[in-house]
Amino acid sequence: MTTILNPNKSLSVNPLKMSQPLGAALAFLGLRKMMPLFHGSQGCTAFAKVVLVRHFRESIPLSTTAMTEVSTILGGEDNIEQAILTILEKYNPQVIGLLTTGLTETRGDDMKRILKTFRDKYPQLDSFPIISVSTPDYKGSLQDGYTAAVESIVSTDYGNVADDEPPTVGMKPQVTVLCASHLSPGDVEELKTVIEGFGITPIMIPDLSRSLDGHLEDDYHTVTTGGTSLTQLKQLNRSCLTLAIGESMRKAGTILQERFGTKYKVFPRLAGLDAVDSFLWELSQILTSRCDHHFPIVPNVPAHLQRQRRQLQDVILDTHFYFGGKKVSLALEPDLLYQTAWLLTEMGANIQAAVTTTKSPILEDLPIDTVTIGDLEDLEELAVGSDLIITNSHGTSLAKRLKTPLYRMGYPVFDQLGLGQRCLVGYRGTMKFLFDVGNILLEEEAKHSPVALH
Repeated sequence: MTTILNPNKSLSVNPLKMSQPLGAALAFLGLRKMMPLFHGSQGCTAFAKVVLVRHFRESIPLSTTAMTEVSTILGGEDNIEQAILTILEKYNPQVIGLLTTGLTETRGDDMKRILKTFRDKYPQLDSFPIISVSTPDYKGSLQDGYTAAVESIVSTDYGNVADDEPPTVGMKPQVTVLCASHLSPGDVEELKTVIEGFGITPIMIPDLSRSLDGHLEDDYHTVTTGGTSLTQLKQLNRSCLTLAIGESMRKAGTILQERFGTKYKVFPRLAGLDAVDSFLWELSQILTSRCDHHFPIVPNVPAHLQRQRRQLQDVILDTHFYFGGKKVSLALEPDLLYQTAWLLTEMGANIQAAVTTTKSPILEDLPIDTVTIGDLEDLEELAVGSDLIITNSHGTSLAKRLKTPLYRMGYPVFDQLGLGQRCLVGYRGTMKFLFDVGNILLEEEAKHSPVALH
């Protein structure tokens, strides 16, 4: 069992983690025609917007209640009311995600009472979905805020909400897929493709694959243009199974089981041969054991996935020479740290140091004796002598000081292109990761021993 260290530092010297409101906003962006609303000052919203815009290089719809010194003292109820009415008038969203910040959490605004008062005052908006989530940014991390938002999404009753598209009708079985914060839009797109290949209809919560890229249109959109629709959220009770991707999605799976009686299964990671094999095996069993028998049975894994598996086996054979014995230091959110650490270990690498942002049960099962909940200063102290560092773009300077190559992963990555499209899950994503990291290690080996390499 891994020992979790939590140093009592009085300050964060080189911050690693992003805030809870940023994580919640990211989750809300995976819903169609959504407007995330920050209940806080304009600076709170501006910071999150800058981080997301730099990472995805897309326009990000965010709004704020614009709390001032006076409204902070007297109360923010009027600001919330005015912000919601303005958003409805100007942007015409189909759902609003209302999230708190450190400012309003410290003040202690009662969000449930404020929303109840708002609905009593405007009964015509009683059925309009406003998903509220508590996300103080003085504790927790991006993963915590993202997880809290997903739990609020699956806890909300959408029964009286008008459908925003025709309900799906067909003979295919349906599954709910809870996507943790470490899954990029490219990862979500890959998962959808894999699941649909089995003849199964997935409802991705949230679905970032259609809302954060590919928006080269004539019209400017003030709300998200893709993502999980309200119609899909109303159909969650039809799912025969919930697939929770990431340990942080376990509670959301429990909520769906309590609401609709839908069993759930948690997949802590979807990178690596064994991990992907287990996921595909579960999908292959859905039609015969989880759902009604009148669905057509698909006995085998699709041919293209079988070919990808053989390709991955070949890639593992080709790249393991460069991973074997290498010392790697990681600083990532818990779910992503778990997935990356175990894949590297399976390839023969040694995890020299592991730093993360927040507590999680998954941290007790890492392939390393200790993991530190800390910042990038902790990583710099622990990573001396490493062959590779894996963290976000804020680790660039420490990697240069240690003269160690850096593989960028997590949030934010602002000094490289294509991170929103990058896929690191499934057979295909695992191959991408092994090639990317393998090439870095190969290049370093060539620098230090070009004769031996040739």
